[in-house]
Amino acid sequence: MSDLARLLETVVEGERDVSPRPLSISQLRAVVALDRHDGVNLRQLAEQLGSTPPLVSRLCDRLEAVGFLERLPSARSRRELTLRLSDRGRAYLQDLRARRRERVQALLAKMSPAGRAALAAGLREYRALAEAAGDPPELHS
Repeated sequence: MSDLARLLETVVEGERDVSPRPLSISQLRAVVALDRHDGVNLRQLAEQLGSTPPLVSRLCDRLEAVGFLERLPSARSRRELTLRLSDRGRAYLQDLRARRRERVQALLAKMSPAGRAALAAGLREYRALAEAAGDPPELHS
């Protein structure tokens, strides 16, 4: 079982090799969270990332500096800001996902039909168990 866990970890890490530059992994996680939950405030984003508002605020500063994040006045409170991905941030995420998908498809094309079927069945079961445990997929298309 531990060999299989290491193998799965290696595969996932390999897909992360499709460079997320100019972002760090932490910044990429924030971009993905903002893509899923458009219009959150800083506290909500910090909760989603399992971090603190001061750390996430600095992370957002960097995302705003590269043009991936917009901070807008909140409709709920004058003291609060709403965080949104900019068009540039959305385009970046779409491009990264497309590059990762191309890499995965190229490797899947080299697998035997039986290997692809076994992988698909195993991944469907794994995903169902992860969702039942409340663990959403890290990146989705």
